[in-house]
Amino acid sequence: MQSQMLAGADRLSSVSDAAARFRLVRYFTLTSLAAFAVVGAALFVLERRESAFFNEVQSEQAAFFAQAQRELTRAHEQAARDDLLAAHEAGHVNLARVFANVLWQHDFVPLVARAQRLPIDHCRTLGDAATADARTNERRRACFAALGRQIMNLPGFAALDARAYEAMRGSNVFKIKVFDLRGITVYSSEHAQIGEDQRDNLGWQSAVRGRPASELTHRDRFSAFERVVENRDLISSYLPVRAPGGDAIVGVFEIYSDVTPLLEQIKRTSANIAASTAAKEQLLRVRALDNAHKVETSSHWLLAIVGGLLALLYVALLLIVRIGQRIIDRQALAQAQAARREQEWHREKMAALATMAAAISHEVGNPLTTITLAAQEIVEGKKRGDCSDCHPEVIIEQAWRIAHMTRQMGAFASARSEAREPVDVNQMVKAVCDFLRFDQRYRATPIEFRPAAGLPASVVVPDQLNEVLMNVVQVVAEGARATERVAVETAERGEQLLIRIERHGADGAATPLGVADVRIEAARRRIDAMGGRLLVEGAALGILLLVAAEQAARSG
Repeated sequence: MQSQMLAGADRLSSVSDAAARFRLVRYFTLTSLAAFAVVGAALFVLERRESAFFNEVQSEQAAFFAQAQRELTRAHEQAARDDLLAAHEAGHVNLARVFANVLWQHDFVPLVARAQRLPIDHCRTLGDAATADARTNERRRACFAALGRQIMNLPGFAALDARAYEAMRGSNVFKIKVFDLRGITVYSSEHAQIGEDQRDNLGWQSAVRGRPASELTHRDRFSAFERVVENRDLISSYLPVRAPGGDAIVGVFEIYSDVTPLLEQIKRTSANIAASTAAKEQLLRVRALDNAHKVETSSHWLLAIVGGLLALLYVALLLIVRIGQRIIDRQALAQAQAARREQEWHREKMAALATMAAAISHEVGNPLTTITLAAQEIVEGKKRGDCSDCHPEVIIEQAWRIAHMTRQMGAFASARSEAREPVDVNQMVKAVCDFLRFDQRYRATPIEFRPAAGLPASVVVPDQLNEVLMNVVQVVAEGARATERVAVETAERGEQLLIRIERHGADGAATPLGVADVRIEAARRRIDAMGGRLLVEGAALGILLLVAAEQAARSG
C-alpha cells in the first residue's frame, strides 16, 4: 500500500514538474520571431518588387512616349512631303495647261508633227536598254542622240526654245520636257536629253493613260534652264496634254520644279518638333526620377510604419504571453499544491482505513474470543458430563454480531463500481455511515442516519459517490466534541435528491463548519462530474443529485 502511495506521489510530482518546465514565453519568442522575420522579409521583397515594377512601368511609358513622338514626327514630315508633292502636282497640272494654252498649239504641235515623221524603229531594233550589253546600249544611245540632233535642226525649234526659256525665267521651274505619244523626247530645256526614248518610263506610261505621276527626288547636280545647280530637291511630274476642246491626249509634259526651300522648311519644322520632343522626353525623365524618388520614400515610410506596427503587435503579444505565462505558472503551482493536498488527504484516508481495519479486527476479535471460550467450556463440560456452566446463547449472540458487521462491510464494499448505474441512495448512505462507525476516531461522535422513505433511484458512479460521502461525513465529524453528534439525512427536493450532513450540539443547535478543506473541493469536483451539486447551507453540507427519470429526460 505504501509503495502505491509513493508511486502516486511520484506521478503527481512529475506532472507538476512538467507543467513548471513549460516555458510559454520562450516558445512564443522563438516561433513569433521566426514568423515576424518571415513576414518582414516578405513585405520587404514585395516592396522592392513594387518599386522595381513602378520604375519599369515608368521606363516603358517614357519609351512609349518617345517612340510615339518619333513616329508622330516622322508621320508629320511624311505628311508634309506628301502634301508638298500633291500641291506641286496640282500646280504642275495648272502650269501644263498654261503651257498648252500658250505654246502647245502654235509652237509644240508643228514641232511634234515634224518629229513624229522622223523614223525611230531602227534605233529601237538595237535592243532593250535593260537587257542589252554595253556596246549595244552605246550604239542605241548614239542612235537616239542623232535623232535628237535632227529634232533640234527642225524649223521653228530655236524660236520655241527661246520662248520656253523666256516663259520660265525667274520661276522655280528648272526643266520642261515634252514627249510625243511614241515616248520620244521632242523637247527638253536640257538639250542633251532631246531624242531620248522614254517608252519604258512608268511616269510617261501613267500620263499617256491620263493619270499624272509625280515624285520628289534629290539631285546633287541638275541642269536648269540657265545654270547647273547642286544639292537641290526637285518635284518632277508627268502630265498628259489634251487636245484643245477635247479629251484626247496628244502629248506628255514633264515639269521639274525646285522645292528645296520648302523641303528645308519642313525639315526645320521637323527638327523643331524633334527638339521639343527631346526636351519633353528629358522633362519626362526628370519627372519619372522624381516620381520614383517619391515612391521610394513612400515605400520606406510604409515599411517603417508596418515595421513599427509589427513591433508594437509583437510587444503586445509578448505582454499577453507573459501574463498568460504567469497565469499558467500560478495554475501549475495551484495544481501542484492541490496534488500535494490530495496526496496528503490520500495518506490520511489510507491511515483512516488502516485504523478502521484495526477497529474492525478488534470488533471481530472480541466476539471470536468469546465464542472460543464458550466453545471450550462446552467441550470441558461434555468431558465432565456436566454442562451446567455452558452458555450456548453467548455463541449465538456473538455470531450474530459478527454476521451484522460482515453485512455492513459487505454493503460498503459492494458499492465499488466505476461505471454509471442507478443506485439506492439510502442504501449507499447507510453503508457509509455504518462503515465509519468502525473508526475509533468517531466512537465518541454518534453518526445518525435519517433516511427518507420512498426515494427514487439516481444514476451515479457508486465508487465516486462512496468516496464523496466518506469525505463529507469525515469533514463534518472531525473535531466534534463528546456532546455533539452527526446527522445524515436524505430527502426529495423537487426533481432532485438531497443528502444533508449536519453536526448538532447537545441542545440540538447546528454547529458551524469550516469548509476550507481539500476534501470538500475534491468532493465538489466529483459531484459536478456526476451532474450534481455540492451545497453549503448554513451549518450543513448538502449533496444534490438528479433522480434517474430526470437524468434520462435530459440526456434524451
